[in-house]
Amino acid sequence: MSADDQAGRRLAFGVFELDLAAGELRKRGVRIRLQQQPVQVLAMLLEHAGQVVSREELQKALWPADTFVDFDHGLNSAMNRLREALRDSAENPRFIETLPKRGYRFIAPIEVPAPSATVSSRGCRRP
Repeated sequence: MSADDQAGRRLAFGVFELDLAAGELRKRGVRIRLQQQPVQVLAMLLEHAGQVVSREELQKALWPADTFVDFDHGLNSAMNRLREALRDSAENPRFIETLPKRGYRFIAPIEVPAPSATVSSRGCRRP
């Protein structure tokens, strides 16, 4: 998904909402501090909800080919941080299911919230 496609796009699940353009995760409207890689992993899982996203697909999308990093450690760390932020568990998942040797799947229902009204500089509400 391009940056233009993500502009103003939000995805909601449970009590959480991910603002794709801002790269921010919120719980009941309160921003959750989360590093960029876990947010990117979540965005990719949400974009492919219900489908298996392989570790290789995540690697290609999030770690450029010229990046020298321990990918397994990096992905495992990002998943652990993401699960901690979502209060999710690999053993009893509500949001992210682990498919051993295959990848991950987002399993919760997703909603696309209606755009919120904004207040202009004149105090008038705009959709």
